[in-house]
Amino acid sequence: MTLAPEKAAGTTVEDAVLAVCRRAKVASRPLRVATRATKDAALHAIADAIDAATERIVAANAEDLARGEADGTSQHLLDRLRLDPVRVAAAVREVAALPDPVGEVVRGSTLPNGIRLRQLRVPMGVLGVVYEARPNVTVDVAVLALKSGNAVVLRGGSAAQSSNTVLVEVIRAALESAGLPADAVTSIDDFGRDGVGVLLTARGLVDLLVPRGGADLIQRVVREATVPVIETGVGNCHVYVDASADLAQAVQIVLNAKTSRPSVCNAAETVLVHSALAADFLPTLLAALHGAGVLLHADATSLRAAQAQGIPAEPVTDADWAAEFHGMEIAVGVVDSVQDAVEHISRWTSAHTEAVLATDVRVTDYFCAAVDSAVVAVNASTRFTDGGEFGLGAEVGISTQKLHARGPMGLAELTTTTWQVLGDGHVRV
Repeated sequence: MTLAPEKAAGTTVEDAVLAVCRRAKVASRPLRVATRATKDAALHAIADAIDAATERIVAANAEDLARGEADGTSQHLLDRLRLDPVRVAAAVREVAALPDPVGEVVRGSTLPNGIRLRQLRVPMGVLGVVYEARPNVTVDVAVLALKSGNAVVLRGGSAAQSSNTVLVEVIRAALESAGLPADAVTSIDDFGRDGVGVLLTARGLVDLLVPRGGADLIQRVVREATVPVIETGVGNCHVYVDASADLAQAVQIVLNAKTSRPSVCNAAETVLVHSALAADFLPTLLAALHGAGVLLHADATSLRAAQAQGIPAEPVTDADWAAEFHGMEIAVGVVDSVQDAVEHISRWTSAHTEAVLATDVRVTDYFCAAVDSAVVAVNASTRFTDGGEFGLGAEVGISTQKLHARGPMGLAELTTTTWQVLGDGHVRV
């Protein structure tokens, strides 16, 4: 990445990062009033630029992957690190095709005195996004921020340094070619962990922080930030198989939730099976998971069922119930009722996504009402919790907290609101 002028000799990290944030703040002003046509043209320019720079992006990503392999990076992180520029460019065009949330009337009314009230969506201003080993997030976040009228300051981590450097350069050049300020998308990767500390406390320059990554990163941001934070999720996701479930369907859903992409946050980490299914269905499920290459962490009942079939399994621990495995491992338990399943989930969940597999509507209704998570799925895989799958085009992250935004965060979640009071010479008496 071309070094910003504020990284000159003698400049402190604090001064340098604050200078980046100030430039982003200035850039956010024309974005706030930009039309949809202007923003969409910029997004198409970014997609075209990514297409044109495919060789550079692939080469940079190969550097990151090679460095990761040499450093012993786990396979699940290497999977997240791998970048497909064609898919990335397509995702940019999908966001361009989405409706612009800015200016949407959330609600309104006319008061008895004739004053008209409107609550409108408006941009947040400047977003700070801190994430790890996911270069696709660089593009997803940039284009969602731009479409919703926001500037963004990125910190993508050292694992994806080469990829992110090229992507940010490509995006900034495309913005300038489209007549928008390049500083609408900036990076503080050059300033390392110390730079993150400054970003977290840049209150007044940065309007909202979104951490996206492992538990340690998220907790650091939540603990140290003075800028408002939306906490995104560690994904300890659960699937409960009720006695009334369609059992053939249940096996396929559990396998999909665990094995289709085990490194991501919407992969299932625990499956709970009703005790009425312990004799017949549980052995079938355990065999299917083992056959797919999944390591089992089993409670006492599940462990006996596994051992009876010669299936290797480990006794489950509290650490397993709490784990986001990021790989081909799952915790398995047997419960006596949907109420017991909800009790277990309430204790161990990260409030990301939970699924209930049942045909009894009383069970599904209770589960949906009682489970306090961002997303609840009924007879469907946890893997559907995703901005693209939800029709949001992409996502900044999946919020597991309750204020402002919850679940996959798309364009609308990157806006706040303004009340307009429309009068005709009205004065308050």
